[in-house]
Amino acid sequence: MNNPIKIGDQLIGEGYPPFIVAEMSGNHNQSLDRALEIVEAAARAGANAVKLQTYTADTLTIDAEGEDFFIHDPGSLWKGQYLYDLYRQAYTPWEWHEAIFKRCRELGIAAFSTPFDETAVDFLESLGAPAYKIASFENIHLPLIRKAASTGKPLIISTGMATEAEVREALDTARGAGCRDIILLKCTSTYPATPENTNLMTIPDMRERFRVDVGISDHTLSIGVSIAAVALGAVMIEKHLTTARSEGGVDAAFSLEPDELKRLVEEAGRSWQALGTVHYGPVDEEKGSLRFRRSIYIIKDIKKGERFTKENIRIIRPGLGMHPRYYEKILGRTAACDIRKGAPLLPDQIGED
Repeated sequence: MNNPIKIGDQLIGEGYPPFIVAEMSGNHNQSLDRALEIVEAAARAGANAVKLQTYTADTLTIDAEGEDFFIHDPGSLWKGQYLYDLYRQAYTPWEWHEAIFKRCRELGIAAFSTPFDETAVDFLESLGAPAYKIASFENIHLPLIRKAASTGKPLIISTGMATEAEVREALDTARGAGCRDIILLKCTSTYPATPENTNLMTIPDMRERFRVDVGISDHTLSIGVSIAAVALGAVMIEKHLTTARSEGGVDAAFSLEPDELKRLVEEAGRSWQALGTVHYGPVDEEKGSLRFRRSIYIIKDIKKGERFTKENIRIIRPGLGMHPRYYEKILGRTAACDIRKGAPLLPDQIGED
């Protein structure tokens, strides 16, 4: 078992309930009031943290309109936009961060962010960020990983698109910079993602292969994938949150609404509780049900000395007679006494023959 990681007041890891992160992204639609509404909705729903993204269009790309900077993918939510324009529309103004972090603290949930360049790490350090998330598209940005890891804060690395070698390189870079508290997130970097492309069986493999705890960054349209991930050992769930999909937003189409996030929190908790421990035999609450198992009963009056046959004994409910394993051995034996129909067959009722 890996040592638990602490973000805010919460411990995260095997043996602890899944840590639920509400990703705000650009769903604030450039309104601080709406950003704070998302924080409040996350807290009411029971999320453990709100996560921001800290970048500007200029820290992600350049203002250029060449073909390289145009989104052509017909399946993309953002088809037909230039990268710079998209990021300018979606970014969270840095001057909002302090107010958002403050509101999270007031509501008792953690706030942290995804930095997209080294200057963002410095900025987030000035706000006392408790952890850093490395986005899937940045998991090959080794200087950024090195910078975030050097803070000594927990590092959460999304693995979308990364090969095994790239995941290992990111981990080696983070550890080489002094970071010991690392969580990997299984992620499929399509927006939205489909369940069939999610490959949740990678979660236990990642935990075993890389010796770190693993969660999921889930871009599917419902909560089922996240619940299944908990059953496979996910210690963290990240889902995008909006106050209402109908109000639009760059990520609204694959974001949860508050009531859906609340259901995710509840069902993820139930899924985690159901994991329990390896256990065989009845739990205490089952012991009352043992009497309704099957056992050997007399189904026809039997006289002393009469042989037991398929016509006068049968394996039925309830379970107060002899165990069914003895049925074949009893057939052909004789009764040691008279036995009435409906009585459980007991060992002292069987003759010595």
